[in-house]
Amino acid sequence: MTMRTLQTATAVVEAGAGLALLGVPSVTAWLLLGAALDAPVAVSLVRVGGVAILALGIVCWLARGDAQSRASRGVVAAMLFYNIAVASVLVFARFGHGLHGMLLWPAVAFHAAMGVWCVLSLLRKDKSLVR
Repeated sequence: MTMRTLQTATAVVEAGAGLALLGVPSVTAWLLLGAALDAPVAVSLVRVGGVAILALGIVCWLARGDAQSRASRGVVAAMLFYNIAVASVLVFARFGHGLHGMLLWPAVAFHAAMGVWCVLSLLRKDKSLVR
C-alpha cells in the first residue's frame, strides 16, 4: 500500500473521530472508555482534543497529494508517534484506571496497526526520491 493510501485512510478516520469528540464528547468517551464525561471541564478538554484530531485529519488529507515529499513523510512520522502514543494511553486507561468501553480494544488494535503501517510506509523506498 502506498503512503497516499495511508494518508487518505488516516484523514478519513481521524476526521471522523475528531468530529465525534467535538460533537458528542460524552457519548464518544462512553463508547471508548465506558464512562461518561460529567464535568464541563472534561467536556471542554475532550472537545479541544477533537479539534486537534480533526486538524490531523486535515493535514493528512492535504499531504496525500504529494505523498513522497519530505514534508509528507514528516506528517507520517508524526502520525507514527500519535498512533503509538494513543494506543499506549488507551492501554494505560484500561490497566491503570480500570476503564473499559466497547470500542477500547478495537481502538488500541486500530492505532497499533496504523503505527505499523506508518513504519512500513516510512521504510519503503520510492524511486522518485532517488535522483
